[in-house]
Amino acid sequence: METILQTLQMVPEYLRLIGLTDLLDMAIIAFGIYHLFRFVRRSRSGQVVKAIIFIVAAMALANEYVLNLRVTRTVLNNVVELGVIALIILFQPELRRFLEQMGSGKLKELFVAESYSNDLETAIKETVEAYAALSKDRVGALMVFERRTLLDDVLKTGTGLDCQVSAELLKNLFWNKAPLHDGAVIVRGGRIVGAGCMLPLSGNVNLSRDLGMRHRAGIGVSENSDAVVAIVSEETGSISVAINGMLKRHLSPETLERLLRLELMPAAQEEGKATAAARISSVFKGIKGDNSNGKEDS
Repeated sequence: METILQTLQMVPEYLRLIGLTDLLDMAIIAFGIYHLFRFVRRSRSGQVVKAIIFIVAAMALANEYVLNLRVTRTVLNNVVELGVIALIILFQPELRRFLEQMGSGKLKELFVAESYSNDLETAIKETVEAYAALSKDRVGALMVFERRTLLDDVLKTGTGLDCQVSAELLKNLFWNKAPLHDGAVIVRGGRIVGAGCMLPLSGNVNLSRDLGMRHRAGIGVSENSDAVVAIVSEETGSISVAINGMLKRHLSPETLERLLRLELMPAAQEEGKATAAARISSVFKGIKGDNSNGKEDS
């Protein structure tokens, strides 16, 4: 207790020693750490980072000043020595993307969140319109709406594009004689960035046997990322959506639109609810005011 009180008494003295350069130094480090965690969260390396944190915590506990676990400490030290090379290999796609964008002057894209609300709004409307027609004609379709987890490795397997989502374009891409129909369309920020992309198949052995490769691929990419995958069955024309490894089947176009809006535009949904609540509140206030005026008149 005395040590704590002494430390608290010394805090004002330490604060007086802090200058503007020290504050700037801490702000830069805090800024870098914040965006580093944000970048890792957007990539698929989150589980690796958790494992690294676990190893660091285990090393701290095995320290000679804590639990003094000599064998565990020796093993972990050897793991850390080899871990630097392992991390370079594991994070190679992320590091390469970081360096490429730094060299091309696009470093801002890593750190600044762009507003995609208008593009997403249009993408959802056009997707629902296209899927309604594709479902009616029983034309298979597979679209992946990317969210925080980047799918750059999936994009490399297909043809890169950069265009707005439109119903006519989607119907042409998924036409069974089109060169890019046998694969997935990747949507990033409301724009199509790839077509004809190959997706990893799901490893879930409990899936229904009547699900084809298109559905298994959609479930597979939703298991490995936070993407929202919209699917049209070529055999039945049924519309499905895969999220977090779960498949929702036999959806109507209206249900598909509501689901896409809920998953891809949650902020807009909350804003809409707030606006609707305000309208309802104003209506009730108007009714209350009319009633009070009526009582005064009588």
